[in-house]
Amino acid sequence: MCSPGNRVHKHCTEFTSTSCVPCTDSTFLDEPNGLTACKLCTNNCDPGFGLTVKQPCTPSSDTVCGTLEGFYCLDPTKDGCRAAQRHSSCKPGQYISHTGTTSTDTVCADCTGDTYSDGSLTSCQPHTECEFLEIEAGTPWSDSECGVTSLPTAGTIAGVLIGFLIATIAGVSLFIVRTRENLDPQILTQDWA
Repeated sequence: MCSPGNRVHKHCTEFTSTSCVPCTDSTFLDEPNGLTACKLCTNNCDPGFGLTVKQPCTPSSDTVCGTLEGFYCLDPTKDGCRAAQRHSSCKPGQYISHTGTTSTDTVCADCTGDTYSDGSLTSCQPHTECEFLEIEAGTPWSDSECGVTSLPTAGTIAGVLIGFLIATIAGVSLFIVRTRENLDPQILTQDWA
């Protein structure tokens, strides 16, 4: 038998022991063996299938494929993976209850009550409680839309105050004029005399 990483060059006879040579040129043997040819290394860690090389081929081990970032393994091997799939995306109105790993898919759950998520969050967020005005109520996939009541501006306040002041002065002036017109002219001349 030859050790892993080696193949039989010449089988043993009753007078000689087995002679072994190393596997070369992208070939390997990963167990003690009596083979005269090494196995070809796996050459298909295809990114199109969500795979990447985790460990390159050596004379004593085949190429080990792993999953690309954002993928999980569908067909695991002893050390790696033969086929992978992209993690599922959660839909708006759902949150990521378990983030996907190299061996498991993402798990989504629905938002309930007064909460929402756009599908990319790891928990549902509470709807904003509007202080003044709610323009649009929150949904499981969107937050409440709030507005502000139209508060008077400084210009509006100044305009009202100036208008009130002018009206007050005009009213007082009119009152004085009317009061003088209604007074008896004799009383006025007696007071001045």
